[in-house]
Amino acid sequence: EGASVDEIARDAGVSKATLYSYFPDKQHLFLAVLEAECAQQSEMEFLLDGGDLSVEDTLQVICKAMITHFLSRFGQDMFRVCVAEAQRFPELGRTFYDSGPKRWGRKIAQYLDSPRAQHALAVEDSLLAADQLAQLCRADLMLKVLFGIEKDPPEAEIDRVASEAVKTFLARYART
Repeated sequence: EGASVDEIARDAGVSKATLYSYFPDKQHLFLAVLEAECAQQSEMEFLLDGGDLSVEDTLQVICKAMITHFLSRFGQDMFRVCVAEAQRFPELGRTFYDSGPKRWGRKIAQYLDSPRAQHALAVEDSLLAADQLAQLCRADLMLKVLFGIEKDPPEAEIDRVASEAVKTFLARYART
């Protein structure tokens, strides 16, 4: 918001006229940059086929990947900006949601619907279960990083949160 088009052009190494030939105003430029960043978010991948891993181990890998993304500088910056600007740019909020939470939720739901996962888990609504797993991964650690209380959580803490998320998820969904 505080940057002038002159400053943006200088930092990008282009002329102001070049910027205006692509974007009618600063808001459109801002949206284009954030949409490109959201596209990068959707490229974040994690192991979903499980290979030779057990369902529990696959869930652990999924949880650790999500937590690592949530705590990354990129993940935190995208979350902050998209939440802050969603009122002014509702399409940005939709793009962020579609490229991250919705896309990841569907991929996790696909795994939960797989024969291997269905053999071990009693999941009736895989999209809801996928969202619940993601919410378990956010836990307090994400808030501590988001609010600057904790900068770089140790790997052991990330592993602990992932492990507890899996245990809680399995307590609800494991076949008995």
